Amino acid sequence: MSLRPLDSTFFDRARDRLRARAQAAGLDGLLLLRAPNLAYATGLFLSANERPMGVWVPVEGDPILMLPALERENAEGTGIRDLRFYDEFPGEVPAVLWMLDQIGRKSIAIDLLDAALLDAAREKLARLDLTDHAMPVRAVKEPEEIALTVEAASFADLFLSRLHAAAGDIISQGGTEADLMADAMAHARGALFAKHKEAFAGTPMGITASVHSGPRAALPHGAVLERVPQAGETLIAGIGGSLGGYHAESGVTLIVGEISPEQRRIMAAMEACNDAGVAALAARTTCTQANDAALDALRDAGLGDTIRHRIGHGMGLEGHEAPWLAPGDDTRIETHMIFSNEPGVYRPGIDGYRTINTMVVTADGVDIPSRFQATTPIDARVIAI
Repeated sequence: MSLRPLDSTFFDRARDRLRARAQAAGLDGLLLLRAPNLAYATGLFLSANERPMGVWVPVEGDPILMLPALERENAEGTGIRDLRFYDEFPGEVPAVLWMLDQIGRKSIAIDLLDAALLDAAREKLARLDLTDHAMPVRAVKEPEEIALTVEAASFADLFLSRLHAAAGDIISQGGTEADLMADAMAHARGALFAKHKEAFAGTPMGITASVHSGPRAALPHGAVLERVPQAGETLIAGIGGSLGGYHAESGVTLIVGEISPEQRRIMAAMEACNDAGVAALAARTTCTQANDAALDALRDAGLGDTIRHRIGHGMGLEGHEAPWLAPGDDTRIETHMIFSNEPGVYRPGIDGYRTINTMVVTADGVDIPSRFQATTPIDARVIAI
C-alpha cells in the first residue's frame, strides 16, 4: 500500500489527544501558535512569518482556526468549520490578543507568547499557562507518523549509499566536499521526488545534508567547503530526510583510503556508544539516563574529552524536537517515541567522527529504520581512491 499524507481522521484524533491533555491540566483549552503545533492540530503546513497563526483547541466545543486574511483559502481546506481572520500585521490590536478575545475563555495555555504581550494577556485571563502542552502529545507518534519517518530515513540512507559509491571517482577528479554533497543530494532528492512528489504535493519533503572532511570534520556544524578530501582523512556526512512533514536522519563516517588502527578503534567505540543508546531506550530509561549510558561508552574508550554534544534528540514535525537525549531531560522514554542516535568524536585540528541512526521505540524494543550502518560495517566504510 502506497504512503499518503496524513488525512482528516488523523487530525481529528490529534485534536482529541490535545483536548485530553488540556482537560488533565484543568484548562479550558490550548491556544497553539507554534507552526509545528498548528500543523499537528490542523494539517496546515504554512511558512512561519511575522503574522501570528493559531488554533484554539477547547476541552468542550469546536476548534477555532485564526489566521491572517491572506490565508483564507488555505484555512478552508482543513475541515475546521469555525474560521476567523484578522486583516494584517501588526494591526491596531496585536493578533494574539485578538485571538484571546475571539476565544472568550479564562483558563488557557499558550505555547508561544511574546514577552511584550504577557501583561496584557494576563489581564484578559484568570489563568495563563505558558506550557507547550502539545509537545508531550506530539512526542508519542501514531503509526501513520512512524510510517512517514521510516520512509524518510530510506532517502537519507540513499544519499549515504550514493556518497559511498561515487566519492572515490569524484575525489580522484579533484572533487570537493561541495561536489560530493551536490552529487549525492541530486541522487537522493531526485529519487524522493520521483516517488512521492505527486502524492505529497503541498506538504514538506526534502533532503538536507552536510559533508566535512579532515580537520573540518571536527566542527559538527561547520560549513561545507570547496575542499578536496585527502587520503587518510575522515569524511563525515549527516543527512536529514523529510516526507509529509516528518523527519528522519542518517549519518556515517567514511575513511578516504585505508582505515588506520586508531581510526578503527574510534569507530568501534562509536558503535558501542550507538548500541548502548539503543539498549537504554529499549530499557525505558529516562532521556538523561540514555544519554549518560551512551556517552559512557566513549568515556570508557578514553574519548571523554572528544565529546561535544548530547547523544540525540526527538524527531517528528521538527527535525530537532523534544524530548532530548541530553542532560536535564528526565522524560521517561515511551513506546512510539522517535529519536536520533548521534555518537560523535571531535579532535580539533586533527579529525572528527559522527554517525547517525533514527530510532523508533517499539512495544518490545527499538527499530532502526536507518539501515546504512547496519549494511555497511566499519571495515567497508572506505572511499577507494
